[in-house]
Amino acid sequence: MKHLVEVEKEEEGVDGRPSVGPAYRNVFAKDGFPSPKAGLACCWDIFRVSVETNPKNRMLGRRQIVDGKAGEYVWQTYEEVYDTVIKVGASMRGCGVSKGGRCGIYGANCPEWIISMEACNAHGIYCVPLYDTLGSGAVEFIICHAEIEIAIVEEKKISELLKTLPSTIHYLKTIVSFGEVSTEQRQEVEKHGLSIYTWDEFLLLGENQQFDLPVKTKEDICTIMYTSGTTGDPKGVMMSNESILALISGVDRHLECTNEKMYASDVYMSYLPLAHIFDRVLEELFIYNGGSIGFWRGDVKLLFEDIKMLKPTFFCAVPRVLDRIYSGMQEKISSGGLLKKTLFNFAFEYKLRNMKKGYKHEEAAPYFDKLIFSKIKEAMGGRVNLLLCGAAPLAPHVETFLRVVMCCHVLQGYGLTESCGGSFVNQPNDLAMLGTVGPPVPNIDVRLESVPEMGYDALSIVPRGEICIRGKTLFAGYYKREDMTKEVMVNGWFHTGDIGEWQPDGCLKIIDRKKNIFKLSQGEYVAVENLENIYSLAPTIDMIWIYGNSFESYLVAVVNPNQEALEKWAQQNGEKGDYSDICANSRAKEYILEELAKVAKTNKLKGFENIKAVHLDPLPFDMERDLLTPTFKKRRPQLLKYYQNIIDDLYSSTK
Repeated sequence: MKHLVEVEKEEEGVDGRPSVGPAYRNVFAKDGFPSPKAGLACCWDIFRVSVETNPKNRMLGRRQIVDGKAGEYVWQTYEEVYDTVIKVGASMRGCGVSKGGRCGIYGANCPEWIISMEACNAHGIYCVPLYDTLGSGAVEFIICHAEIEIAIVEEKKISELLKTLPSTIHYLKTIVSFGEVSTEQRQEVEKHGLSIYTWDEFLLLGENQQFDLPVKTKEDICTIMYTSGTTGDPKGVMMSNESILALISGVDRHLECTNEKMYASDVYMSYLPLAHIFDRVLEELFIYNGGSIGFWRGDVKLLFEDIKMLKPTFFCAVPRVLDRIYSGMQEKISSGGLLKKTLFNFAFEYKLRNMKKGYKHEEAAPYFDKLIFSKIKEAMGGRVNLLLCGAAPLAPHVETFLRVVMCCHVLQGYGLTESCGGSFVNQPNDLAMLGTVGPPVPNIDVRLESVPEMGYDALSIVPRGEICIRGKTLFAGYYKREDMTKEVMVNGWFHTGDIGEWQPDGCLKIIDRKKNIFKLSQGEYVAVENLENIYSLAPTIDMIWIYGNSFESYLVAVVNPNQEALEKWAQQNGEKGDYSDICANSRAKEYILEELAKVAKTNKLKGFENIKAVHLDPLPFDMERDLLTPTFKKRRPQLLKYYQNIIDDLYSSTK
């Protein structure tokens, strides 16, 4: 395995314990994991040192709105942000929140979000992010569970926060708006004996107060990040300063060793939720390197307009965003006329062929890059050097397409909140890593543990098993849930619950989820996530949820079809009606079943793994109906509850 070095031998299973494969780490860490730079002991030091090194650099920017129209990005420098952070920190302390206290931040990404976070870091206050997509029920749970004393809230989210009153007033004492506060809101808050401030009022609150910054250590908790979870209440993942410092040091080493070092001139588009570890640590990485962070306006329809104006050099996405980019490009190519389509396809195949031969993406087809593909890069502002995808698997055909046409490095990564985000990532200009999440970042050890009940053997010729991680990036435990912590942390190894497969070169492929397994009535076990990944290869579908249980002998599924593909089929087959009508058409269901059967045959699925009936839903699975987490993972219990009647009908109609 050219990308790995072995640090511990494999172990056979004994006394009921499963066998484990060898422990590996990235070859970039063969002489040891990188340490944080001198002088960095906590997250506050990351920002403080950057202010000292890059005081005049642009740090936080948002688009200026004049007469309702968005103009250029307006920036605050590192030293200007520092001054505001000191004021916010003094105001927090003036409200009685001190080291070890809890501050909730609730809202979409914006400069005030980062400023509030840095004020927490300065005073050793636990930053507790709240997804801006969360409803009042989850917000109420987290405020009470984390014992949040002060909540800093996006203006339009105040009304949602007020729904948690009076249940939360035992803990919550102060509310601060990112912007303004209405008279009605002020009256409602004061009625419950709480204080509420506009952003400007809050800045003035601590103006004449002086507070020494407390001593902070690497072991101190800096944030409690609640995972959205696919079942049950959210879990509070406690992250220490050391976890984030170790993650940044490892990613920095990885970028340096692959000649993709980050500089103070780099620009990042902040739109993925800061309440999620993926975006949080990336913004910490940019601050660490003195880079610039520009914020979107919070409207997905305007995202690409913001991107064009910002011209980021580094762009992160989840598969849902990249799937939309891919679909939009395919539509433009199809509607461009025969000549343009033929030329594009020729250029695409030519460049892909050269990349497979080992050419770097910028050397594979420079003429076609200039003539054709540069126009696609311009849609992303024209300066993106690196596009990183995480949070869920990216379909191989989408990844292949983007690697060819984006004229930049397109990398896929993998990590969890509990591992501080990025634990694996592809390397630039290595097409062999396509479909994998690459080798581990040089700050962790990794091994696979056999899962006999699912047929995964970590000691087989092709090693497969549960991914286990060890290292300083790991979380300090689940807040107030030591029992759950002990379930996943065993002898220093974090058990992720994800099933991985080592590739011959040392890259990892995510193939399944340990808990997503059920037994059919004939006794066969079905690993549903693996099946969904396989069936998702069908170009006629965008998303699929597969269901089965121990009372039935076969599988059924709810499918979000690819609208363009299904409408094209309808046109060719004389079927009338709008998209919803087509989805309800029995012939359309038969067509999708045939397409799924082709995928099953190509991938040599077993008979019981074939899908016997489908429901076509024109409305994509979404967070609004609680069918997806904010990171677009399927909420299986909620999906079953939502589609229960449809599932019952699918089974009854096929008997």
